[in-house]
Amino acid sequence: MSQKLRLISLFFCSLSALALHGQSDRYRYDRDLLSKEFYAGRREAFRALMPDSSVAVFFANPERNRSNDVDFQYSQDPDFYYLSGHPEPNAMLIVFKEKVRIDTMLTNELIFVQERNPSKESWTGRRLGPAGVRSFLGFSNVFVNTQFMEVPINFNRFKKVFYPEFRDDIRDDKNDKGDLFSLVNNFRMLLKRVPEKDSYELRQFMCRLREVKTSEEMHLLRKAIQISCQAHAELMRALDSTMTEYQVQAMIEYGFKVRGSEYPGYPTIVGSGENSCILHYIENRRSFRKNDILVLDAGAEYHGYTADITRSLPVNGKFSAEQRIIYDIVYDAQMAGIKACLKGNEFRAAHKAAMEVVGRRLKQLGIIKDEKEANRYFFHGTSHYLGLDVHDAGLYGKLQPGNVITVEPGIYIPGGSDCDKKWWNIGIRIEDDILITNGAPENLSGSLPSNADEIERLMEKKSFFVMPLKEK
Repeated sequence: MSQKLRLISLFFCSLSALALHGQSDRYRYDRDLLSKEFYAGRREAFRALMPDSSVAVFFANPERNRSNDVDFQYSQDPDFYYLSGHPEPNAMLIVFKEKVRIDTMLTNELIFVQERNPSKESWTGRRLGPAGVRSFLGFSNVFVNTQFMEVPINFNRFKKVFYPEFRDDIRDDKNDKGDLFSLVNNFRMLLKRVPEKDSYELRQFMCRLREVKTSEEMHLLRKAIQISCQAHAELMRALDSTMTEYQVQAMIEYGFKVRGSEYPGYPTIVGSGENSCILHYIENRRSFRKNDILVLDAGAEYHGYTADITRSLPVNGKFSAEQRIIYDIVYDAQMAGIKACLKGNEFRAAHKAAMEVVGRRLKQLGIIKDEKEANRYFFHGTSHYLGLDVHDAGLYGKLQPGNVITVEPGIYIPGGSDCDKKWWNIGIRIEDDILITNGAPENLSGSLPSNADEIERLMEKKSFFVMPLKEK
């Protein structure tokens, strides 16, 4: 049986190699992708965490329908991508702690992927296929996804089987026996006889690995952050009070794309005036008024890794007296938070430091009566991990070198708040991306001005953007 499987696998690999060389577009055009050695190393690091006689199963993300016959841009499951580098849907990765014998095949990992299909690829782009996965991702035992039930894997032989929580929104393609729906269902059938199954511990393993960035990952994160800082700076030079939220979104995302980013890392937040007080406002349809404050939260994604940067800007180039007072509180809170980002500190150390500043200063202004009331206007955490996800995987324990986290305090005073009306509709957030080191923290996005005076000086400069005339 194993010899037959090997022949089938080699057949599909050779077939893939004949059809468009088995090379997806990203491997044709990009030269700074993570290497197959990186992904092999991540799988070895994962094996080191696994207990003896165990196996772990990972699935690609489902495809998401946008409307009718149009799908959303595909985005791979971060854990699956972290261990394989495979960017396509309808795939499955199996990692064994020790090498196991499957008939005459001795291996510690298997991957099942979709086969090449020149007809479909003429519509949706080139696939890697088994040959591409072997060549570019370094897997030795690669099978077409329809072969999963033909490979005699006895899950009963293992003391523990790790797998992610199953999703209940995977669509079934009746014409594809190797789609994600089929892979999950077939695996579920085999799981019924397994004595010990674990999803929670698998998540802990992946958080432990992904929260500490390797040097290879840092290269891509730094690139994403550099692109984001440059785009934000150009936007500051271009911003004026005659614009709209959607024009700002267009400019910042243009700035990402023109510098090589594939996509924004998350929906771009452009909140002006009253919308500056909505944390995740993404409608972005409002026209500016002369004295508005603008909260711009936008980060570029580069080869899967995303930046996360926020700046709060006066649309007319100058902070009002009230805006400047609130801005300086948030700025000082952020500086205190960044200072607390030291190896060995608790993850919430930055939040505690920032909240102390906000509570004390808002009380001094009379906006709150007790420092404990600060969470009325600062009601979110100060930090999260950053990486393949904008809110990346991590254990939220003590900070350690290689962690990349955000520090993003904010104050949001919506209209109708229980304070003087002069503070109403002022929302301020400042966010930077911080690398934990063996010494002082490194502000990876520190090249982008965040001090109020520096922002105003940058906004005085000319931009290359030329805005269209407004409709009459």
